[in-house]
Amino acid sequence: MTFGHPTETYPQLSGPLFEAVQRAGLFADSKRFVDSTPVVDEHEIAAAVSKLDDPSFDLAAFVDRAFEPPAEPGVEFTHSAETLDAHIDHLWVHLTRSSDKVQTTNRQSRIPLPNPYIVPGGRFSGIFYWDSYFTAEGLAASGNIDLVRSMCDNFAYLIDEFGHIPNGNRLYFLSRSQPPLFFKLVSILERVDGVAAVKPYLNALDKEYTFWMDGAETVTAADPASRRVVRLPNGTVCNRYFDDRADPRPESYKEDVELAKNVPVADRNQLYRDLRAACESGWDFSSRWLRDSDRLETIRTTELVPVDLNAIMYGFESTLARWHDAIGEASAAESYRDCAAQRKHAIERYCWDAERQFYFDYDFTAEATTEEWTLAGVVPLTFGVAADDRADAVKTQLEKKFFSAGGLVTTPTESGQQWDYPNGWAPLQWFAVEGLDQYGQTEFADRIATRWRTLTERVFDEQGKVVEKYDVVDATGEAGGGEYDLQDGFGWTNGVTRAFGVRESRNHTQPPQP
Repeated sequence: MTFGHPTETYPQLSGPLFEAVQRAGLFADSKRFVDSTPVVDEHEIAAAVSKLDDPSFDLAAFVDRAFEPPAEPGVEFTHSAETLDAHIDHLWVHLTRSSDKVQTTNRQSRIPLPNPYIVPGGRFSGIFYWDSYFTAEGLAASGNIDLVRSMCDNFAYLIDEFGHIPNGNRLYFLSRSQPPLFFKLVSILERVDGVAAVKPYLNALDKEYTFWMDGAETVTAADPASRRVVRLPNGTVCNRYFDDRADPRPESYKEDVELAKNVPVADRNQLYRDLRAACESGWDFSSRWLRDSDRLETIRTTELVPVDLNAIMYGFESTLARWHDAIGEASAAESYRDCAAQRKHAIERYCWDAERQFYFDYDFTAEATTEEWTLAGVVPLTFGVAADDRADAVKTQLEKKFFSAGGLVTTPTESGQQWDYPNGWAPLQWFAVEGLDQYGQTEFADRIATRWRTLTERVFDEQGKVVEKYDVVDATGEAGGGEYDLQDGFGWTNGVTRAFGVRESRNHTQPPQP
């Protein structure tokens, strides 16, 4: 199967005009042009293309006249709410978008969605796949179940239209997905309405699973990788992050082309694919993916079997087995159960490092775990993969290597990348707290959640905002790294922080000591 979408008819996504605009750096953020809409016809654009080599042609003036850029991120949202939770509840309204109008002409890069949805905030004016789950946990904590249901309906729609849930609702994101957490969104509905709430989405979930496992029947010991699947030495098929394209990302075109100058021409397509695959992981970028933590051009995402992705896939398979059982489809349930059992064994065999007592990504080209310590190693706890003794060992290593003033740091490596020291991210705090709870490590989970809440409350009290990521080491909130400025909003931080507040109220009359 081939996934993706041709972009040749979209002058803001590919072609000579697109390349000229991005190379010229007409926009400080490359994403602004690909999110722009042409307001002149294709003949006028073709005429402009014919003038690109003319020194007298004013490219900036033409683009200003011929394209309508997306709205600038608005003034930071403020509200007179006295508490952070009240502020977040008001933010949901600010970040909610109504259903999109169906495009009558193929002029925009936006993929219209039929139901209301939440955007992260800042420069991110559309949905992002894995963000949506953590946002939804906060919506549920705020009592906004109808909006969670709308988000599930949108995801089912995208699977029906494209065969998978793309990275986001933009055409240039269609060649990749993100961590497959749709089943966790549907699980929120199950918590509220019971297993009957699952049935409308089960067919879409089966299709998404098929997308992630495409190629499983073709991989061999001699040729072990195809798209998102990897055959491990024991014959088990697991997953990796991938992208069906191997060219510069339209939304980061200039950055990718500049980076590619550091590698031989013959290696550039692989570099582009590995950059894109890291975006599919959500961890864009991290020393986790790099051979040399100081050099982004050493990225090798597609050579790794990520421990977090495969723990999520184990949860996906186990949940599909349970849901198919619930509707009387025993054969499908048994098939998923078998796949889950094989994957669990593979994670324990290939991703657990007995000497370091922690879970790591597996480099299938070297047939060894990677060197990099990352919070991805806690995700086997989140989805119940780990044996009890290994969960205890993970908890010990979290305390030694990751536990910081404001929560858990993403990695102990200071590389300048945003998914590294000293930054902490809401989804990883959530995975850790949920995972520790699963294994009875509630006291440590409480301490993580409390430190995260304390940090987000401090930044809110001082600055009146909730942001995308935080410096959890000195707990100032001023996180750095990445291809863009720190973003205000912010969907998944709102979601995790709000859900942690409900958790604290449920578990304690007084918050625990951090």
